Amino acid sequence: MVGFRTLLFKEVLRFWKVSFQTVAAPVLTAMLYLMIFSHVLEAHAQVHGVPYGAFLIPGLIMMSALQNAFANSSSSLIQSKVTGSVVFVLLPPISYVEFFLAYVLAAVLRGLMVALGVLLVTIWFALPTVVAPLWVLLFIVLGGGIMGALGMIAGIWADKFDQLAAFQNFLVMPLTMLSGVFYSIHSLPEFWQQVSRFNPVFYMIDGFRFGFFGVSDVPPESSLAVVGTSFLLVSAVTLALLRSGYKLRS
Repeated sequence: MVGFRTLLFKEVLRFWKVSFQTVAAPVLTAMLYLMIFSHVLEAHAQVHGVPYGAFLIPGLIMMSALQNAFANSSSSLIQSKVTGSVVFVLLPPISYVEFFLAYVLAAVLRGLMVALGVLLVTIWFALPTVVAPLWVLLFIVLGGGIMGALGMIAGIWADKFDQLAAFQNFLVMPLTMLSGVFYSIHSLPEFWQQVSRFNPVFYMIDGFRFGFFGVSDVPPESSLAVVGTSFLLVSAVTLALLRSGYKLRS
């Protein structure tokens, strides 16, 4: 596992050396969201009996973690492909499973760092309660793993930065922004409630929020089943692509 440890260290060091951009900037973005939305709606809305500012915090934490987990693995792969440095990762005797684990774990670590940063700055606005910390940890790790693996798929598929940007702007951003971060799906018309249930990111955020308040739009066990199945499916696709060498060895 020397290759795995070395590649993991490389990936963590890659984003940590520019942490002002990869960690601090997403934290600032989340804080701005909270300042604007809580200022406008705090006095007018409660969700599940929770003040709107407090309700918003878990969603912003999870959204930031997911988006940055995706960005970490996808940007690393596309940069390596464009510059040609991916050959230095492919030549050593590192198995495709080690390759997968190193990139996904680095993505999860970046997501966790961003999540912790968002949590710390949002304490100034509302002190969130955590009634089920195990659910919180479980959903954020699985969610980060899914987005890290999805980022690998995007990085492998894309040949140019604009293709990767299209993947992020037209798939990842809508999935995360329309997943219940800013609202409960019960506030939507029936048709859009049903549409939301086909979005796996909704279950990640809803289950994560349950760990804070003990209330959710769907039972956390159902959310965990969807998230766990999604992780297995995305991981299987990523491993199949790595094993075949698609757009990496050709």
